[in-house]
Amino acid sequence: MIKYYIQQSWLLIISAFFFGLLLAVTNAAWSGRIEENKIRKLNELMSSLVADSEFTVVLSDVEVEIGKGKIVKTDLYKADGKDGKRSGFCFIASGPGFADKIELVIAVDAAFEKIAGYNVLSSNETPGFGDQIVNDYYRRQFIGAPVEKLTISKGKEQEAKIIDSEIIAISGATVSSDAVVKIFNNFTEPLKSEVSAAGLLTDDN
Repeated sequence: MIKYYIQQSWLLIISAFFFGLLLAVTNAAWSGRIEENKIRKLNELMSSLVADSEFTVVLSDVEVEIGKGKIVKTDLYKADGKDGKRSGFCFIASGPGFADKIELVIAVDAAFEKIAGYNVLSSNETPGFGDQIVNDYYRRQFIGAPVEKLTISKGKEQEAKIIDSEIIAISGATVSSDAVVKIFNNFTEPLKSEVSAAGLLTDDN
């Protein structure tokens, strides 16, 4: 009986080893493709926010605190128009949502004073409620809003047409709405400080 259990244990160990090896090989084979797809999607989303521009990383692995001492890193892209003039800046910003992590692609103007808009890079928010953060009704409120601390409040849809630092939450999805605002507040002002410190807001860039 003991010999039987030993044989079975070895079979389990060997099987686990080969399955683990198979998963590792599969992951290695697909990781490049996955990364390529993510970069392609990022470029598409940035281009939809800042049209007719070339995107170049100007700051890499910038550390941003997103609360409770947690630090994430992001790259900052400059957007230059076909005339060579700066069109703005773009970056990936992330934070916890209602269901899972939310990743946004955020664009600001060349002076880093006004928000040019955002697109959702990835999100698993509740269908029909939290996933409305991709809808124009909510996203339009951020276009032209100042790069400063944003606030979230409940209100009527017509109030969402006023562009300022107050963002009207999506009805039935206050948590997801607030999550987007918190992501903006965690990233925009700290990144503006980094851009300014790097001298990227001068006329020479």
